[in-house]
Amino acid sequence: PTFSLVGMFYVKELEHEIVLEPIHFGPKLRSTIVRLLKEEVEGLALANFGYVVNVIEVKEDQIRSGIIEYDSGNVAFFVKYTALLLRPFINEVLDATVSICSPLGFFAFVGPLRIFVSKHSMPEDMMNGFDGDKDAWVSDDKEVVITAGCGVRLKIKGRTVEQGNITAIGTIKDSYLGLIDDGSGDTAD
Repeated sequence: PTFSLVGMFYVKELEHEIVLEPIHFGPKLRSTIVRLLKEEVEGLALANFGYVVNVIEVKEDQIRSGIIEYDSGNVAFFVKYTALLLRPFINEVLDATVSICSPLGFFAFVGPLRIFVSKHSMPEDMMNGFDGDKDAWVSDDKEVVITAGCGVRLKIKGRTVEQGNITAIGTIKDSYLGLIDDGSGDTAD
């Protein structure tokens, strides 16, 4: 079953294979399996599901009996677990933190999700407003300054999954998008 929490976060039951050496067998086998499961999957980007933010639960009956690998002596356990996932959806509006500004645009993060906003996806009065001295995007009237550490509200326009990583393309061109926090702690109007 899949349960949506808020927008891009949702809970889903998944399955993963854990391979253990015989040295791990003993009274703490279950806790070892759960610990290794968390180490292997938390922070991992799964192509169809998104980032595994957290392993919420591994029920006792969801760890199947192991299968012995005859060439190594290791045992493979298939584990079903409930996970909290982060998956960006097209046209979803998110609040992100800007990390890097360049002449081509800026990168912002929402947790592990990296989002690029091109200068062509900024309002008209910011398109030519890159200030190389400040490493910031500045509006023509100097009222809006987007720099590393500030908060922006953006809309996801596209996403790609490559090598276990999810990246997205965003825009701040629409109404109610753009600078929401200049990084000083005071929120913008």
